[in-house]
Amino acid sequence: MAATADATLACIVEVDAHEGPVYLDGSLYFTTVPRRQRVDVKRVDLDTGAVSTVRANANMANGMTLARDGRLLVCEQGTFDEPARISALDPHTGVTETIVDAHAGRPLNSPNDVVVRRDGTIWFTDPSYGHLQGFRPGPVLRDAVYRYEPATGVTTVVASSFDKPNGLAFSPDEQTLYVGESGANPHVHAFDQSGDRVFAVVPGYPDGLKTDAAGRVYSSCADGVQVFDPDGALVDEIALPGAVNFYFGGERRNVLFITTDTAVWAAVLDTEGA
Repeated sequence: MAATADATLACIVEVDAHEGPVYLDGSLYFTTVPRRQRVDVKRVDLDTGAVSTVRANANMANGMTLARDGRLLVCEQGTFDEPARISALDPHTGVTETIVDAHAGRPLNSPNDVVVRRDGTIWFTDPSYGHLQGFRPGPVLRDAVYRYEPATGVTTVVASSFDKPNGLAFSPDEQTLYVGESGANPHVHAFDQSGDRVFAVVPGYPDGLKTDAAGRVYSSCADGVQVFDPDGALVDEIALPGAVNFYFGGERRNVLFITTDTAVWAAVLDTEGA
């Protein structure tokens, strides 16, 4: 079992870290709490606690992950003036490039979370939260999970049965895709070769999702972070109310960095990220 309930939990820095944490070269990147329809991408140096801005006013950015080329893949939810898109952000220069901003010629709603498979395909959720929260036009696409193939430029619908698809994570062998449903009947869903099923139900809403090397699934919830074995049984929990999202980092990938809107916390575990 992962040493989570007894893990060393410490506040790294008090900052408005909301979503998309990504560990890279001793720093943690994140998107800030939305204020007046503005979100920044920021970096905290984990050695000094110094916080700097990588990209200001980042088109209502939300979830992020690390691309294969070292850039950050960013879910830009968009505004009334700027389209929603998945972009690639150079963490050193702040320069961005559009990766995908439409499906079948129709604009995306407001991408929320993104992961990259080892084959290079990019998977992301696209709920209509931007419209519901008043900063995007009405959706012309269903809330769905998508796969983008960089080699062909083709975007495919993976699943469209969700109310509000949110967090994403693959199992270590990438044979199972976990999706957080944060709309009606919140739960963590699993897709694999045998079909799809409800994997686990958490208190509150499953936002952040990650897996560790043993295949355990970590989900944010109302009480912090819950940990499930590959069969969906609850095996552990990190008590940290306000937890929004998290990312495995550190030199051994055994530190779970957690954003809570007011701070970045770190839990040292006896396992490593998948």
